[in-house]
Amino acid sequence: MKAINKILEELNSNQYDKVLEDIYLEKEQMEYQKLRFEKAVGEYKELFGDSEVEVYSAPGRSEIGGNHTDHQQGMVLAASVNLDAIAVVGYNDSGIVHVVSEGYDPIIFPTADLEKKAEEEGTTAALIRGVLKGFKQRNYRIGGFYAYITSDVLGAAGLSSSACFETLIGTVLNGLYNEMNISMVEIAQIGQFAEKEYFGKPCGLMDQMACAVGGLVHIDFKDLNKPALHKVQVDFEKYDHSLCIVDTKGSHADLTEDYALVPREMGAVAESFGKTVLREVKEDAFYQAIPQLRTKLGDRSVLRGIHFFQEEKRVLGQVKALEKGRFSEFLQLIKQSGDSSYKYLQNVYTNHDVQNQSVSIALAVSEDILQEHGVSRVHGGGFAGTIQAFVANDFVKTYREELEKVFGENSCHVLKIRKYGGVHVIG
Repeated sequence: MKAINKILEELNSNQYDKVLEDIYLEKEQMEYQKLRFEKAVGEYKELFGDSEVEVYSAPGRSEIGGNHTDHQQGMVLAASVNLDAIAVVGYNDSGIVHVVSEGYDPIIFPTADLEKKAEEEGTTAALIRGVLKGFKQRNYRIGGFYAYITSDVLGAAGLSSSACFETLIGTVLNGLYNEMNISMVEIAQIGQFAEKEYFGKPCGLMDQMACAVGGLVHIDFKDLNKPALHKVQVDFEKYDHSLCIVDTKGSHADLTEDYALVPREMGAVAESFGKTVLREVKEDAFYQAIPQLRTKLGDRSVLRGIHFFQEEKRVLGQVKALEKGRFSEFLQLIKQSGDSSYKYLQNVYTNHDVQNQSVSIALAVSEDILQEHGVSRVHGGGFAGTIQAFVANDFVKTYREELEKVFGENSCHVLKIRKYGGVHVIG
């Protein structure tokens, strides 16, 4: 813990420049980040008074490979990015949680009341209460705190703002009450619990793992209790390519059932073999059973199964290509993943509203513009939101300009892969 005035003094005297550059990776962002931290600390002081505080950070994430495989205990390649949420926090001994997120009403409740509230489903309050409950169920310490939170993770843009928030609250509790001794894997699992059981959104574990663990990471969910993690060491700058995320401004409203049908239909295929998830089904047996599966479940379930088995192999191929320095091979696998998501997984647009296909338009425009300068694919859960593109650095300006002609100013975001997941930054 540090006094607010001491933190402001140290920020102004550049004492945190190396720390911030290590987290955010771009020297040109330092003034922006310092002002952002100063403003957040100042807002906390105005809201809660002059006291000792700590500052925590949790990143957004980008799925690189493994589209809709995590809920079938499959494999993914994911990365934390240099957009994050930060929390300025302080203790209180009243057992009250008092959280103010920039632009939103305060959330206040006692830690003694952690039962799920039906009226909170789909709200930030549900996520906070769910994370606290997850800590308590695992016999970790919890307590009251004040927090002011601000985020530059784009909501509804496939960067997992909800998983980022869950990770941030989990990291705060880890630091304030558990001496940062809880593994980030457990923080991710608690976040998933909060999102599924309290927020009411069916989800796998990939988003939370990528936000919590950080870096570029290959995650194998075969054992959900102990997911296997492998950090992939690669410098994308070496290959003169940038990661671009394009926000197509499509609404995620009323898409919950579209998302839920993906694991449900894949699960139905697994159940036909007496299994719970597709990871437990032998690929050869699946392909041999396609005629019977079509009759029993319909074609889309079968196509989504095909996507799963092919995507599993692509994730391994992506990891191998990066570790062997075969970047052009990696790019082709990214393109193949996007093609499979469009044709087989079918999560680029909703069948309930075929005249609104912002992601389809973004992919079509990208393919036409990029040619040999990069590749693109649907990003995240799909149906609306964002696409991802790996673009040659000397073509990024052109790509950004052309996509923003279609989707508006600041719709194309050029990001970097951040080394850290949830972290204690100051105090």
